[in-house]
Amino acid sequence: MADMQDLAVESRSVADRLRDVALDPSKNLVSQVFEILKDMIVAITLKPGELISEKEVAEALGASKTPVREAVIRLEDMGLVEVVPKSGTYVTPIQLDRYIEACFIRLRLETGAVRRAAERQGGFEGIIRLEACIREQEEMLAANERVGFFRLDESFHRQLFEIAGIPGVWNVLNQSKAELDRIRHMKRIHKISRAAEVVLEHKAIAKAVREHDPDAAEEALIKHIGSLDSEIDTLSSHPKILESIDQLNAFEIRRRSRGMTRA
Repeated sequence: MADMQDLAVESRSVADRLRDVALDPSKNLVSQVFEILKDMIVAITLKPGELISEKEVAEALGASKTPVREAVIRLEDMGLVEVVPKSGTYVTPIQLDRYIEACFIRLRLETGAVRRAAERQGGFEGIIRLEACIREQEEMLAANERVGFFRLDESFHRQLFEIAGIPGVWNVLNQSKAELDRIRHMKRIHKISRAAEVVLEHKAIAKAVREHDPDAAEEALIKHIGSLDSEIDTLSSHPKILESIDQLNAFEIRRRSRGMTRA
């Protein structure tokens, strides 16, 4: 059963939810605001149809509206928000067709990356970081820190592209997989977890990369992230996820209907 508190309509304002977040003035402000808002949308903290006020966000983070506006533009490019003229910026609905597309892109790019990572000589420091990431995941698993576990999972997969010598391709993948990550968080909310299996699968991938065995690395990766058909089967076998997505998207549908009526 889902954690209904995670799925409930949030009564606090976006500013309230940002109250404990601080920006580092020594780092790029646009990138920081972008990552903060993206993480909130992906983790379903900001829900489909929810209004994001640039003014409120800027005031809550102690920033000017300019970096917030630029961050919103990047979010719009990723399809996570829609900027409606004379109305505001809204979180977009969760779209299953974009999720399937993201799964396809991820499978193709990551299998190529993991093969290249295993084929390359050197990269020892990267493999050390890969294995350190797995150890941290084991600690997060023991502490039942689900959000931290998710972030380390991201770090593990990003490191594969680093070892392969194509870190820019990870950025391309990251740009396309926001919808995939939202669905992954929906699985987390519904307590559909493979965390223990994930750690073992990560170990198999890291072992194959360390041993320079591209075939084993590709096989381990596909077993880990699953084929396109397996992702569709997973959603089909958990109708509660689909029902929750419909419920979350319903607010956005009502907002659009009201907007069309006014027009």
